[in-house]
Amino acid sequence: MHSPTPRVPRQPTAIRTETDARLTAELALVVAGARRRALRDGDRQIDTAHLLHSLIESVPEVRTVVGDGPQVARVLGYLVQRSIGYGLRWQGSVEDSGTVAVVRDADADADASGWSPSAVTAMEGALERARLRGDAQAGGIDLLACLAADRESRAVEVLGRAGVDAALLAGRIAEMSRHVSQG
Repeated sequence: MHSPTPRVPRQPTAIRTETDARLTAELALVVAGARRRALRDGDRQIDTAHLLHSLIESVPEVRTVVGDGPQVARVLGYLVQRSIGYGLRWQGSVEDSGTVAVVRDADADADASGWSPSAVTAMEGALERARLRGDAQAGGIDLLACLAADRESRAVEVLGRAGVDAALLAGRIAEMSRHVSQG
């Protein structure tokens, strides 16, 4: 008797080469970390929770904005649990919070790009925030702002379960951005 061949998930791809060039080195590391996490977890796509996990692990400024040490620890606790139970209901499904109408079949889209529609929307939003600010590259706070703005995303679900109010988080980020632009 031989055991079944284990399913080896496809490596999620970059969004687009020109998009990758518009990321700070810090955010490129976040994307690489999210890509590795999705592959390791056996997920067929990078979703907003993968991006949030990588942001919190990699970007000190993001940890500061999310909250104090215990708050960050609670968020990381939920994110770590995703592969051992909490997030298992997400496996095999496409994250699409509906923030942008998806013209193509969401399952085919996830298979083709390796990114959930919500994750693509967040990344595109981060790039737009940078553009509006006059920056050529998006950073970690840009992506966090877009993750927090999508009330139906997996990232916001994780934040909420850990006691982080996404609306308040988005407000802190907006206030930070105002101070930076005035300074």
